[in-house]
Amino acid sequence: MTVSPLVWTLTVALILGMLVYDFVFHARKPHVPTMRESAIWSAAYVGIALVFGLVVLALWGGDFAGQYYAGYITEKALSVDNLFVFLIILATFRVPRQYQEEVLLFGIAFSLIARTGLIFVGAGLINQFAWVFYIFAVILLATAGSTLKEALKGDEEEEGDSRFIKLIRRIFHTSDEYDGNKLFTHLNGRRVMTPMLLVMIAIGGTDLLFALDSIPAIFGLTQEVYLVFTAVAFSLLGLKQLYFLIDGLLDRLIYLSYGLSAILGFIAVKLFLHALHENNLPFINGGEHVTVFEITTSLSLSVIIGILVVTVLASLYSPRGRAMSVVSATEMLSERYLQLPADATDSQRDAISRKLARQLQRMPRISDSLKDELISDRRHYMELLHEVHGEHLDYLSARQSSDDTSSAESAELERRKTAFSDIVNPAAESVGSAEESVGSTAPEGSSEGRPQHH
Repeated sequence: MTVSPLVWTLTVALILGMLVYDFVFHARKPHVPTMRESAIWSAAYVGIALVFGLVVLALWGGDFAGQYYAGYITEKALSVDNLFVFLIILATFRVPRQYQEEVLLFGIAFSLIARTGLIFVGAGLINQFAWVFYIFAVILLATAGSTLKEALKGDEEEEGDSRFIKLIRRIFHTSDEYDGNKLFTHLNGRRVMTPMLLVMIAIGGTDLLFALDSIPAIFGLTQEVYLVFTAVAFSLLGLKQLYFLIDGLLDRLIYLSYGLSAILGFIAVKLFLHALHENNLPFINGGEHVTVFEITTSLSLSVIIGILVVTVLASLYSPRGRAMSVVSATEMLSERYLQLPADATDSQRDAISRKLARQLQRMPRISDSLKDELISDRRHYMELLHEVHGEHLDYLSARQSSDDTSSAESAELERRKTAFSDIVNPAAESVGSAEESVGSTAPEGSSEGRPQHH
């Protein structure tokens, strides 16, 4: 595959232009992207990536286009796995939702720079030493095993509070409070780091770890540097929009780790077979090439797509997946409601409370065994439901007592209070014991006795 300097220049200019546009027109105006905005831009980025594959098809043929698509799909799937860790980091540092765009965009830019360097290093090693394929295969097998082990144990990575961050907090002066989106602020007359800078350091460190896994994976699908670079770049672009689009869906992909483990294992086998085919190690077949079956690009693409389809369908439609959807969505909406600012509009509160009510209605249908498996601390979870319950009743009562509220509107608000309580109480009782639920329920319209949310 021959790629002219002009094509390289135009491609890099396109990718950088998309990144700069995203930063200037989106991240520099801190806001929480709507579902519609995220969906439109996610579709646009995916569309550009798919159209680019057609350009590869037209200029270099079907085999190279297949390699690009296989690489892009694999890297996109691995990037979704990155989002799980990003979600943990953003939650650990309690990044205000309106500033999460900027943090994610920094992570994407840092990842693109780091992976570009690793791509050219990897390509140089492959061109000089064919045995590097054996090393890549071992790395991917180890990663696949580690991913599967974590999935079976249900481990979550707490990267946000890593030893590295703790060390930085000890060495440098840091603040516990955000100052908008500033990286530094002044505290008691001293210049200190804000949590915004610390979370970017955590994101950057995590990106480096993921890059060490993803680069060997794509080199197992294509050794063309141009295709590797573009597949990685296009998979990263649009990751920010994808985060906000599937924010509530991430926890539902409960079998994604199994699927990624299978994909990485498959690519490791493909790499090992290719290494045997290109073998020049003297202690293997006397340094001669080994005649083995080589996995074709079309077969790779089919296997990767097939694994992802099965993984997503199993996650979304299995009983455990549906239960996880309710549990995670309920927790997310409760936290989001409690984090609303004091000047939040009625429409914002009403929208979240309606979505929350729909999820809570499904909670009693989940079996106790699944609740035990999916909710790590049922009592804390139950208290969270009571807290959001009391908070919403306080809000509705405040609207009732307003001078602008008519008698008809007051009656409607009272009906809504009763309806919300009739939904929350059975859900809370199904999470904890009936005795605990009754004992910790706050009186309607009062926050007394409710646990404070932090």
